[in-house]
Amino acid sequence: MDSVSLQNPVFATYVIAATLMILKAVGMSWLTVARMMQVKGGFRAPEDLRKTPLNPTPDPRQLEPDERVERIRRIQMNDLENLPFFLVAGFLYVLTGPSLILAQVLLYGYVVSRLLHFGAYATAQTHDMRATLWTIGSLILIFMTVRTLLAALGI
Repeated sequence: MDSVSLQNPVFATYVIAATLMILKAVGMSWLTVARMMQVKGGFRAPEDLRKTPLNPTPDPRQLEPDERVERIRRIQMNDLENLPFFLVAGFLYVLTGPSLILAQVLLYGYVVSRLLHFGAYATAQTHDMRATLWTIGSLILIFMTVRTLLAALGI
């Protein structure tokens, strides 16, 4: 069976996990815009103060940081810092031919850790809570990467 085929259940698991993470990352952009429109602030560029149908009463204070918008931006930045590593590590891990159950635990475990991290960040949980959830995802990435390296070395 070809490793990179949706007929391969391990690769299909990766595709599901990767797709969910990409949709989450893209969704964060939409959430940022929605929050900016909701609070009518947190804009970044001077041209955002032009009068438009979506901003009929521009105000220079709209360029001031708004914590509700900045929180979403921080979550998005965290995704952008972590997602590329997952996409590459997960793909390379699939090429090692892992068991389906282990691949599911790792790939879906990463997705769950990132979704829980989002929830913790969005609801202003403690740094300890966010760090714990981030650590789970990071350890999954490290495991997959080391396993891939060992497989490439023939170990």
